[in-house]
Amino acid sequence: MTGFREARDFLLTHREDYDAARRGFRWPDAVPFNWALDWFDRELAGDAETRDALALRIIDQQRGTDLSFSFREMSDRSGQTANVLRAAGLRRGDRLLLLLGNEPALWETMLAAFKLGVVVIPATVLLTADELADRIERGGVAAVVTDATQANKVDDTGFQGLRILADAEARPSWMPLSGREDHDTVFEPDGPTQPDDPMLLYFTSGTTAKPKLVLHTHRSYPVGALSTLYWLGLKPGDRHLNVSSPGWAKHAWSSFFAPWNAGAAVIVVNQARFDARALLGALDGADVTTLCAPPTVWRHLVQEDLGTVRHALRELCAAGEPLNPEVIERVRQAWGLTIRDGYGQTETTAQVANTPGQRSIPGSMGQPLPGYQIAVVDPDGRPAREGEVCIVLGSLRPAGLMAGYLREGGEVTGTEGELYRTGDVAFYDEAGGLTFVGRADDVFKSSDYRISPFELESVLVEHPAVREAAVVPMPDALRLSVPRAFVALAGDALPDVATARSIFEHAARRLAPFKRIRHLVFVLDLPKTVSGKIRRVELRRRDVDISMDDNIVVAQFSEKDVA
Repeated sequence: MTGFREARDFLLTHREDYDAARRGFRWPDAVPFNWALDWFDRELAGDAETRDALALRIIDQQRGTDLSFSFREMSDRSGQTANVLRAAGLRRGDRLLLLLGNEPALWETMLAAFKLGVVVIPATVLLTADELADRIERGGVAAVVTDATQANKVDDTGFQGLRILADAEARPSWMPLSGREDHDTVFEPDGPTQPDDPMLLYFTSGTTAKPKLVLHTHRSYPVGALSTLYWLGLKPGDRHLNVSSPGWAKHAWSSFFAPWNAGAAVIVVNQARFDARALLGALDGADVTTLCAPPTVWRHLVQEDLGTVRHALRELCAAGEPLNPEVIERVRQAWGLTIRDGYGQTETTAQVANTPGQRSIPGSMGQPLPGYQIAVVDPDGRPAREGEVCIVLGSLRPAGLMAGYLREGGEVTGTEGELYRTGDVAFYDEAGGLTFVGRADDVFKSSDYRISPFELESVLVEHPAVREAAVVPMPDALRLSVPRAFVALAGDALPDVATARSIFEHAARRLAPFKRIRHLVFVLDLPKTVSGKIRRVELRRRDVDISMDDNIVVAQFSEKDVA
């Protein structure tokens, strides 16, 4: 990739000079480039100054293990894994579903697949078998890499392709990765990797019943992550801790591409259940210099005595949803550091952020990052003070924008025209930054996860007692919001505890834990437009203060009511 190092070094040089970075940054030329081979192997693992430096450290507080790997070790291990995958029959363009937690094999397999040209479909271990089966079918999956904890779930989908176990446990019809030590550490590609070759395929919630498929290339995410590097404020040799689950784009942002673009180490802290005090204790022991976490985690952390925490932190970041100004202030008082919000999507790298060295305004998303030209437009596409956040395309198209949404039949769409519409609404604040307002459609955030109401509603209406359903966010002090369902019952179904329990149980079986319905409201009917579309906006307003005197509300139950 012509100019990749130069572009990276330019951002490092101007890491606290936003105006100069915006004015002078140019995306590297779109030429053949394989990030895993040309950057990670050749530049990081091949340079005498960096090859033995820390690349990855995984601290598992549940198991009591602490594993560290240098750039050279990660290069060698991923080279062996790439040769294993090739020997097993995988070829450039094949799709591999990666179903792993934060364990070394995840990073090794990602690097290996990118070297080989195999397209990775990251998946969270929270998926149900039904959700996993959908991803396997619509993703055109040729191989699955997972471990013993998830193998039964994969078998339950009926998948007959190549099944690979990342751990050493023997299992019929599964191939272990444990024999990779017999393979060469050097991987020889079968040809050049083009910038538009597919690299990653993410499933993301949208306004349709099923998640959309977001296609990224060997240019869009690794090269596009230069903007994410700039937001995070990373330097070579940093130790970056990102609190994020594998399977989501933010994990690729901050636990893979951005740190390694900078030549920084990725630090991971695994916990059986989130423990704020234990996480804070790891900051000092791992010499963490930069920390990124979703607001849910920050709200937990400020419940601890931050003033007693020893740390080497220089940069703090948050993403996923707007962060409460009170939380930012409490951290600033304790540590003298400001949490800097950033904004982006699965479809992009970081687009807008509060950057190092600039005055951050609590509640603001910040300003457009180097390489991104942002426009705010009204519904008619005209410039507005408040409106939909859009990315300017044409000659200004950023490298970090997806190739598009992958449709049935292989068509890729979604980035045509002069603007890419994010579906998010924001307004320009007095300082010239952007402040998030909400989704232009009905997708909402719960903790750090995007949730599509339609997807949850599609599961609810499969229950025999449910005639119609509408899901809206219910305010929650810890998670920002949780799913609340308004349900119109079918036939002779009774709006009682037994029916509510049955619906809760049905949803829990079909949906991943982070999508769980937390509250049910039985109603006589759902408000609709003249054309018959459910008016979720009216339910959001009604949801502020539901009363049993409401002329459509029959009964309401929380999960606790039916436990």
